[in-house]
Amino acid sequence: QFQLVESGGGLVQPGGSLRLSCVASRFSLGDYAVGWFRQAPGKEREGVSCISSSDTSRDFVDSVKGRFTISRDNAKNTVYLQMNSLKPEDTAVYYCAAGSPLWSGPCTRADFRNWGRGTQVTVSS
Repeated sequence: QFQLVESGGGLVQPGGSLRLSCVASRFSLGDYAVGWFRQAPGKEREGVSCISSSDTSRDFVDSVKGRFTISRDNAKNTVYLQMNSLKPEDTAVYYCAAGSPLWSGPCTRADFRNWGRGTQVTVSS
């Protein structure tokens, strides 16, 4: 059974940075696309950033372009989301999920499965 575990969330001031990690167990994450999604209270879960299995395609929601980067380290079975210049509107629970090896975009929830339990990110002064 696939299992993904997110970590790295926390409380940070506006303008600060966090790096989220998504670690896979019981399967090779390098064989799959991986997406980061977030859900704020009262809002739908939205795609934040996704990366293809081959690391040749990446997609970002407009609101995080230029601030967030996504990367993968297949040797560590991990995908990272580096979040810089954080804003209060980035506050949400962040989830990672695995997608098709053929995924090349866009970063939409329907193309991803095997969700982790999430990690809370709170941006507040």
